[in-house]
Amino acid sequence: MSSGMPVFVKIDEYRDVLEVLDLLNKRLEKAREVMARINDLKNEEDSELEIWERELAEIEKKLDFMNRTLVEPGM
Repeated sequence: MSSGMPVFVKIDEYRDVLEVLDLLNKRLEKAREVMARINDLKNEEDSELEIWERELAEIEKKLDFMNRTLVEPGM
């Protein structure tokens, strides 16, 4: 098809195409919302894991101190 030439489309087909485009746009928006929610959940999870890691490190330090105190009382 040469550029600049008019394209004739039946009105019914044109409306069908517009409906499909509208549906695709809605689905794309929904997918973006889902991705944003997944990203939010991932960030929350990462924050929780960081807190747990710090708490475990603190417990490990205290346990190490108790082990050294009980095993080597002279220190």
